Amino acid sequence: MIKLRKSDERGYAHHGWLETYHSFSFASYYDPEHMGWGNLRVINDDRIAAGSGFGKHGHKNMEIVTYVLAGELAHQDSMGNVVGIPPGDVQRMSAGTGVMHSEFNHAKDQETHLLQIWIEPNVQEIPPSYEQKTIPQAEKLQKLRLIASPTGQDGAVKVHADANIYAGIFEGDEVFQFSLDPKRKAYFHLIKGQMQVNGHDLSGGDALLIDGESQLTLVNGKDAEVLLFELDPT
Repeated sequence: MIKLRKSDERGYAHHGWLETYHSFSFASYYDPEHMGWGNLRVINDDRIAAGSGFGKHGHKNMEIVTYVLAGELAHQDSMGNVVGIPPGDVQRMSAGTGVMHSEFNHAKDQETHLLQIWIEPNVQEIPPSYEQKTIPQAEKLQKLRLIASPTGQDGAVKVHADANIYAGIFEGDEVFQFSLDPKRKAYFHLIKGQMQVNGHDLSGGDALLIDGESQLTLVNGKDAEVLLFELDPT
């Protein structure tokens, strides 16, 4: 089963300093048909205006992955981390027993564009922790590169969840095939550009909810940047 969800079907809000699309129910956006997919709970496509950001706020028992697309995100948290997250970096924060953090765009003339992803953990009440790694663009060209996994193998960040996340950048008519475990759910998110996946024509912001499939075939990428999630089937 593959279900196409178009970009304009997502939740949307514009707060002046923040323009955001919600793939799943979040904040004031509520859609009982889209509460998550497997253990994937949130994909927020955020654009933060120059000099703005999220003030200090808290999380518990959630795996939070941040994938910056443009600009830079300044992160500060109660664990003592004060870091910048540029495009190409993947950040993982395990909220566990509780963490406070803030996220800002300190640039004077450039917005910060990012995806913030929440995945439900498979272990509760662990000590909060932080990890950040750089994934070179060359390692994502014309393939799906693992960026997050339960073991952190191959240079991925380690998530305390039954989930793998892959990132890829595709351009041209080259065919790329990726094997799936049909017993698991998957979620394919086209961040930008255009691409055809298993016969579905996708544009930026479109997604595929996948269940019971054994293979993805990606073709005709045009300035396409993607994320693929392999997820807990429950």
